[in-house]
Amino acid sequence: MNTTKPLSLFDISGRAMSAQLVRLNTTASNLANAGSISSSAESAFRALKPVFRSVSDRPGVATVQVDRVVASTAEPTKRHEPDHPLADKNGDVWEAGVDSAQEMVEMIETARQYQNNVQVLQTAKTLTLDTLRLGQ
Repeated sequence: MNTTKPLSLFDISGRAMSAQLVRLNTTASNLANAGSISSSAESAFRALKPVFRSVSDRPGVATVQVDRVVASTAEPTKRHEPDHPLADKNGDVWEAGVDSAQEMVEMIETARQYQNNVQVLQTAKTLTLDTLRLGQ
């Protein structure tokens, strides 16, 4: 006998909102570190990306979960700045491999997805309250 409670519309939207919040936090971290300088390519900041996976408790009902957060494979940009305090013996520094324009697009898309789930919850709440009023 299955004793787990099936996912409700509120659970599904709430989990989606949680996933989008992780996505928004990684984007904010990426933007905060864009332009940061390091003394080596290995220690340079790499953009972070959440990896989502679908979770289903029964056919036709699924939600999303953050599986892990991975570092981007984009290479940092090497610049010759011999006067920079972090420059190596060759006078080179590495700037974080973060595309600020791409991150801004990601942030806008994430905010829209989050807002869509807020709207789903508001609609479900309104329909639930209207249904309860019918019984009065």
